[in-house]
Amino acid sequence: MIKSPRVIALLLALCIAGVTTAFLSLFEEVTRNALVVTFFIALSASYILIYVVLEFLIFREINKIYNMFHKLRQGPSGLDEDRPSPLNPLKQINEDIRQFVQLKQREIDELKKMEAFRKEFIADVSHELKTPIFAAQGFVHTLLDGAVKDKNVRTRFLKKAAKSLDGLDILVQDLLTLSQIETGEIKMHQEDFDIKALTEEVFDQFENKADKKKITMQFSKDTPDEVIVHADWQRINQVLTNLISNAVKYSNEKSSITVGFRILDGFVETSVRDTGEGIPEKDVHRIFERFYRVDKSRSREKGGTGLGLAIVKHIMEGHDSKVEVTSKVGEGSVFRFKLPRAGMVAEEEEY
Repeated sequence: MIKSPRVIALLLALCIAGVTTAFLSLFEEVTRNALVVTFFIALSASYILIYVVLEFLIFREINKIYNMFHKLRQGPSGLDEDRPSPLNPLKQINEDIRQFVQLKQREIDELKKMEAFRKEFIADVSHELKTPIFAAQGFVHTLLDGAVKDKNVRTRFLKKAAKSLDGLDILVQDLLTLSQIETGEIKMHQEDFDIKALTEEVFDQFENKADKKKITMQFSKDTPDEVIVHADWQRINQVLTNLISNAVKYSNEKSSITVGFRILDGFVETSVRDTGEGIPEKDVHRIFERFYRVDKSRSREKGGTGLGLAIVKHIMEGHDSKVEVTSKVGEGSVFRFKLPRAGMVAEEEEY
């Protein structure tokens, strides 16, 4: 395909000059020299006129449109940067328009998803906040209506109101933590520590709850005395606390929870395995969403803010890792995540 205005102008000029010369050759009185002169005059005049029209009235304006599309695709950072004009700007403009439309369509789709997420999030937050607030409000109003005179009723209702407000405080703290992690306000302060010793501390926190359900918390066989990783101790403590808390909460009585460590090349894979209810396959990919509950009625009975796994997800992303889940209904679930081994990060930096 001919793409240069010069070539187009030359071909059209040759055609015009050829037609003009052929027409004049029909007259016998016109000499050969006159035909040659006519041919070159027609060729030159046609070429100049066609080239000026193509270059200055068509191609130059098309190139302006082409450069504007290029700048729009680059964004504000590229407004002062021009790129060489293509040989066929019309074809390139068509391609740019197609890509620009696809880009904007993706942006529109993403905005729609974000809007739907925002609406769902606001509805979930409103519902989660409303539950403890209404509960505490009900207890307080009951006391104000006269129940405060009965000491037994007063104490019981105040304890229930305090419990509701404690739950509200936990929810607000979880929301604040999640927001700070997402916005980068909370930085990961990584250090070397023994993740097995940290797990033992978490086991101690849930010992009473586990004993009530006769749940055994243990390490897998062949677990070494120390498992040193390089990560943020406080945040990994949150991760293990959430995972083990959920394991205790959703495990059946007389079941077991097993934490294992697998040493890989440069990493330690930590797994938290329970033999509880399990998670349906359709829900596995959504359990890390804020406020998502597999069984809303039973989950609310067992407590929790619905933000624990969302926090776990963001903490692991802050460690350039992720949480993997395998689960089967009626058999239990396994949560796995990887952390760099102690010393491996320093070695990589030196290398």
